[in-house]
Amino acid sequence: MILYLDTSSLVKLFVAETHSSQVRAWTEKAEILATCRVAYPEAMSAFNKRWKTGDLSQHDCDLLTKTFAHEWRRLAIIDFDEIAAGRLVTTYGLRGFDAVHLSAAGLLRSERNAPTVAFSSFDDKLNSAATAERFTVLRPA
Repeated sequence: MILYLDTSSLVKLFVAETHSSQVRAWTEKAEILATCRVAYPEAMSAFNKRWKTGDLSQHDCDLLTKTFAHEWRRLAIIDFDEIAAGRLVTTYGLRGFDAVHLSAAGLLRSERNAPTVAFSSFDDKLNSAATAERFTVLRPA
């Protein structure tokens, strides 16, 4: 199984948040972890926000971003289909980057002989759209 992680799920692998342990358990079952290339700046923004709000010290934020940059190389980085993303916006009322993530997962699933692609997000609207697009959606217990 390929596990596609949107940014909300990806960040949980690096920062202790609600459901972080569940995301880690899902990743252990996956053969491949994948995300869209837009997740990199989105995650960096999330880490920076945690530093600015005082949830992380400067030292911890620096260490976190360095670790993330190193681990990024271990992920399958997927491009996206801007036309499909636009369709997803209008069909499901998604925000732009949510549609980008779902279109990237769609590209991944469309690869010839691709294994099952499971989708992980912590955005209810995005999960509903992913379900409607016939993805297996992993949701917290």
